[in-house]
Amino acid sequence: MKIHACGICGSDIVEWYRLPRAPLVQGHEIGAEVAAVGSAVERFRPGDRVFIPPKIPCGSCVYCVNGHFPQCTEVKERLPGAFAEYLLVPGIFVEKGIYSLPDKISYEQSTFIEPLACAARAERLARVKKGHTVLVVGCGMSGLLHVKLAAAKGCKVVAVDVNPMKLEFARKAGAAVVINGADDVAGRLIAGNGRKADIVLLCSSARQAVNEAWRCVDKGGTVVLFAVPGPEEEVVIPVNDFWMKEIAILTSYYCGPPDIIEAMALIESGAVTVEDLITHRLPLEDIVEGFRLVSDGRESIKVIIKP
Repeated sequence: MKIHACGICGSDIVEWYRLPRAPLVQGHEIGAEVAAVGSAVERFRPGDRVFIPPKIPCGSCVYCVNGHFPQCTEVKERLPGAFAEYLLVPGIFVEKGIYSLPDKISYEQSTFIEPLACAARAERLARVKKGHTVLVVGCGMSGLLHVKLAAAKGCKVVAVDVNPMKLEFARKAGAAVVINGADDVAGRLIAGNGRKADIVLLCSSARQAVNEAWRCVDKGGTVVLFAVPGPEEEVVIPVNDFWMKEIAILTSYYCGPPDIIEAMALIESGAVTVEDLITHRLPLEDIVEGFRLVSDGRESIKVIIKP
């Protein structure tokens, strides 16, 4: 594959997540073109435009059959990192894990397929539907995709962040109410919505963000842990309070083939626009600057590396 674009994901800069796998080439939000094929490859040919997820499920184990595709342990091979000019795709990915890009999806838009698929899966697990009040805590790139997706479903979206720039992005993405995380978030939520949120999507690993999630979910509501603090952090859940209020806590990690297909359809149809989240495009030789921008988080939303 010739890599035309690869986004820097938040997970690429989380030390506890990436260091156990080091040394490695990172990069998994991909827009690519087939450069050459082996003699056994029949489905693809040079020049084909494709998207490839970083890992794939087998489709037949107990986890896959039950819809827990991210938990599949049968396929242990991962896609080599795409912060590179070219990438050699393992055979199992050629067999089960490559998606042809529709003509309406550009290479840059392709870098949003995997993160949007992750958001789509999380909102499906939480049963987000029209009329819900959805609170998104943390308006980085993933949080903003949640804002766009929930707004497209007809939800009233409330967005929280401590960065005014990101709150402005959230407003443009479809948030009806934006709240600075330094304010009384629960109080502002109730004042602007009349009650707390049906669904709280936690898209920040900050301890304060976790505490806000607990305070802002309504009775019978759901908190989705889309991001989590580091493993050294202790998270205290108000379980007695939640038990009496029938509040559900869900975790959502990664995505599966149905979510990737949904994400591609959302981007292709224009139901969820993504290119307006791109703030930086950098060549491969400036990837250190790209990592700085994402790590700092104050100046960037989506940083794309273009080898």
